[in-house]
Amino acid sequence: MKLSLSPAISGVSCFALAAAVAIVVASPADVSAQEKLQPVTIRLVADHPPVPHPAAISQTYFQKRLAEVIPGSEMRIYHAGALYTVPEALEAMGEGNLEMTWGQFGKTAASDKWMNVVAGPMLLTTPAAMEKFDTFETVGMLKERFEKLHNVKVFGTAHMSMYMGAGAKHRLQKPDDLKARKIRSMGPAENAALSAWGASPVTMTFGDVPPALQTGVLDGLLTSLGGWNSVRNQAPYFTVAGINGIVGDYYWIGASQKWWSKLNKTTQAAIEKLIVEEVLPFQHKINWCNDKRVLDQFGTSDPSKPGIYVLNASEQEAFAKALGDATTKWVKANSPADAHQWADRFAKEARAASVAHPMGTSEVEKTDCAQMAQYFPQKK
Repeated sequence: MKLSLSPAISGVSCFALAAAVAIVVASPADVSAQEKLQPVTIRLVADHPPVPHPAAISQTYFQKRLAEVIPGSEMRIYHAGALYTVPEALEAMGEGNLEMTWGQFGKTAASDKWMNVVAGPMLLTTPAAMEKFDTFETVGMLKERFEKLHNVKVFGTAHMSMYMGAGAKHRLQKPDDLKARKIRSMGPAENAALSAWGASPVTMTFGDVPPALQTGVLDGLLTSLGGWNSVRNQAPYFTVAGINGIVGDYYWIGASQKWWSKLNKTTQAAIEKLIVEEVLPFQHKINWCNDKRVLDQFGTSDPSKPGIYVLNASEQEAFAKALGDATTKWVKANSPADAHQWADRFAKEARAASVAHPMGTSEVEKTDCAQMAQYFPQKK
């Protein structure tokens, strides 16, 4: 359709119209949109091994895309306690001495016991239920707590391995197999589960785990498939009890409010969009494909052989029966009274989500892992 000006709109009137448009474009409401992107230097702390761990692959993806989205920017990634542990990182961000952390809720509980309310095995037991994690009232409450008490902005959460489990030099097929064994725990909440199964829990950062396994300081460890893949020579038997069957923990991705507040709104919007719309969805997919890849490579249906063994229904039930409500009791015994209702609420939200969203209903389960293969280290 051809547009034409009315005869009444000519000459000076055209210039007046153009001026009016210019005024609208340059109105104060749009000033922030005209701010230039600020190149940033981000130090990111994460307490897990480097690549090929899927979270580390996600962080490398974040590092590459940050430099593309905001030219001149740089991300420095510190794994396995190389710069700070997760509790130390939380404190450093609050003080403005660190930009970002990719941390676990369970490990954060060493600084804030309220973070334990979302930890514990056998609660979120399907991928689709895990996708709903950010929508839980419990998680919303913790995000507010990060902001108000720790001066940390949480952008969202990420999955740890779908198949968290226990690695050891021998198969841990039933609760009795853990009795009196020194097992590395990922955080205080997991200590309760390990104790219920008869083990002696040892809280340890991942960087210290390989030598501890090698020297016999540890008999085994709780970790993700990605973590196990990096220590499978020291702990060749890995046992999982379905999704989140032995360990239940999740990552939060946050930034120092002191650092964040120094960025202009254009830069803030670009970083947040990158994290929420690209990095976290990428992390969910790469995590799923890593689990599938490692399971395909090292899975075994024979528990007497090394590799990844998924407990059958009756074996899982034995662990569930021995666990009972030990995790919830521990959380309540080690948190303020005001947090107790939230531990109950999370358990209710998690179980309801798992029932409402069974296996096969998550978009992440439809991921074409062949397309994600390029991000994994290639064999030479």
